[in-house]
Amino acid sequence: MTEPYHQLLTTIKTTIREERTKAIRQLNRSLIGVYWEIGRHIVESQAQHGWGKGIVEQLSKDLRQEFPGEEGYSARNLWDMRRLYETYKDFSNLRQLVAEIPWGQNLVILNRAESHEERVYYLNAAAEMAWSRDVLLNQIKAQAYQRHALQPKHTNFKKVLPEHFAEQANEAIKSRYSLEFLGIHEPILELELERQLIAKLKDFILELGYGFSFVGNQYALKLGGKTYRVDLLFFHRKLRCLVAVDLKIGAFKPEYAGKMNFHLELLDEQVKLPEENPTIGIILCAEKDSLEVEYSLRTSNKPIGVAEYQLFPQLPEGLVGQLPSPEELKGSIKLDD
Repeated sequence: MTEPYHQLLTTIKTTIREERTKAIRQLNRSLIGVYWEIGRHIVESQAQHGWGKGIVEQLSKDLRQEFPGEEGYSARNLWDMRRLYETYKDFSNLRQLVAEIPWGQNLVILNRAESHEERVYYLNAAAEMAWSRDVLLNQIKAQAYQRHALQPKHTNFKKVLPEHFAEQANEAIKSRYSLEFLGIHEPILELELERQLIAKLKDFILELGYGFSFVGNQYALKLGGKTYRVDLLFFHRKLRCLVAVDLKIGAFKPEYAGKMNFHLELLDEQVKLPEENPTIGIILCAEKDSLEVEYSLRTSNKPIGVAEYQLFPQLPEGLVGQLPSPEELKGSIKLDD
């Protein structure tokens, strides 16, 4: 076949996939819209007529008889529709957002999120990143909201970036990242940590968040005959900038900020395209001292954030104090700075 034909075939296949995706999204919006209205009618009718729980059981029985073979009209589902409406009815701006994600994901958020702010966070994240139900559930279990929105972030973005870009950049990073998906249960060297992150790159990008695209690891930068390497390099599609990640298996040290500042200078000069925003650096370490980080970033003229990572689930209270401290663990291995 000729090249023009292959181009035609590719175009048609892309069109079919795009239209199918649009159709699925529209079907989901319609379904959530129906569920919203059912929930509203139940709430308003109960309030108007003083009906109790029995009305939901009766509705379920009659609806399943009227629409045999159609799923979704069980008493439990009707109660969930009622709960969906009750939860969001006073927040008109959320109705459209609720319709952007499937019913299963909405139920996970309703059942698992504990506050309005947390529900809004997961609604936005699920819609933007197209999280499956399992991914959403794992993110909630890993306390993505608490790590992203509640814990203080340590960056110098406000000082070195334009205001609008600084806000976007700050929103794109977390204070702590969960690397529990690696299944690591003992101290390892930085290169081994990097190797395992690359092996499970899909999981790592999901943890980083929406918009990250992988560029390379041990990314080489040359200056004056010497080669310097960035542990992990990403491009953030929404921020339109490169993001350099430096991995440290120990606690944060002030010299890490100087090294990252140097790498960012080289990346901006050698790799960044003219139309792109300044490169951002993330130093990912096992632990950090907030005051030490603050002072270390004061003199940097490049945008740098310092975040912690968590390899293991939180210990039960009964085990706290019975295992080696981070200092004892670090003393048993060789740190590669």
